[in-house]
Amino acid sequence: MAPIKRGFQILVILIITTAASKAFSQTDTLRLNFKDAEKLFLENNLNLLAQKYNVNATQALEQQAGLWDNPVLSTDQNITDASHQYFQHSATTGQVFVQLSQLIRTAGKRGKQIRVAEDGTQIQQAAFNDLLRNLRYNLQLDFAQAANLIAQRQVYATEIQSATSLVNATDKAYQAGNTSLKDLVRLKALLFNLQNELVENERQLNDLQTELKTLLVVKETQFVIPQISAPITETVLDPAALAQQAKNSRADYLVNQYTLAQNNDNLILQKALAKPDVTVGASYDQNSSYARHYVGLQISVPLPFFNRNQGNIKSAQLLAQSQEFVLQNNELQVKNDVYTAVQQYRLSQQLLSKNETDFYERYDQIFNAMLKSFQQRQISLPEFIDFFDSYKETKIKILQLQLNLQKSIADLNYAVGTNVIAVQ
Repeated sequence: MAPIKRGFQILVILIITTAASKAFSQTDTLRLNFKDAEKLFLENNLNLLAQKYNVNATQALEQQAGLWDNPVLSTDQNITDASHQYFQHSATTGQVFVQLSQLIRTAGKRGKQIRVAEDGTQIQQAAFNDLLRNLRYNLQLDFAQAANLIAQRQVYATEIQSATSLVNATDKAYQAGNTSLKDLVRLKALLFNLQNELVENERQLNDLQTELKTLLVVKETQFVIPQISAPITETVLDPAALAQQAKNSRADYLVNQYTLAQNNDNLILQKALAKPDVTVGASYDQNSSYARHYVGLQISVPLPFFNRNQGNIKSAQLLAQSQEFVLQNNELQVKNDVYTAVQQYRLSQQLLSKNETDFYERYDQIFNAMLKSFQQRQISLPEFIDFFDSYKETKIKILQLQLNLQKSIADLNYAVGTNVIAVQ
């Protein structure tokens, strides 16, 4: 029995050392509150930096849309004359024709093109803000979940330590013939289950660490330990006011709003493109005209008999009408998201009221008292194991309620599109 006992103790020590103390034993540990994490995220996140270039690229298109068309210079010269001389342009034998023309856009097309380009910049800026909103939401959730799993790890580590002491004491009692093998096996099974749950907790935590380090762009060797505290005071929320606020701050709604504006401006531009432009120019002809050294004024206008841009105008009209329905649907979605997020926050806040928090703190004292009573044989093993399981489940549920509150805060901020409740 002694070799089995030693092997079992070695297994317990390895699991606790590897899992429960892994992060805290690392010298490359990064402890962050959410404010500091958000600062790192805004400065370093590569997806945000990439999207920012898209905004700058569309701003350059505004400048391009306002540029004038280049003038056109054309010339026609004789290669040889009657005497087979190359490029002779004398007054009697040579010929030179030079023309300079400039396209003049009518109906304010250039200004309308600029407005369409400006709408494109607004769309890209809103898309950048929407990416920021989504990534910040992911960061807030990962931050809260990582803090929750680290706290769960502490619960498992404490219970494993207590269970290990009990197993060792019961093993000694069994060797002395003072307890049954059934009690020893049951305690070892309890410890084994705790160890398995701790390993699963570590697996989830490792996945979250990968996501957090990618969002924050920190070294892969660092272990991020989030520092989160729950909101101290109850926040009164007005869903109707928040829904209205969301229409002004939610980037996905603004993207659709700006897209509708761009479609309407594009419709105006397409109607303007149906108006013919004017090309004005001057020409010089040395010898081929009715008079030598002829200088003429040129004006050309296309006659809109067949192509009056009908297809593009119709397409722009339909796109604008379609986008109106998209925007209306998005507005309904925004309202529903905000109302649901407010209700979820209120429910999570109620479950973590002061009275419940006081009870959860007293529950730790009860656990210590029950452990002492079992060691003094004042309660039976089945009673203690039932309470042991109940204690673990209750502690995990407490942590889950705290996580739900943090998630409801993240959902609320995400639904409104701004920090309604700041993460502590």
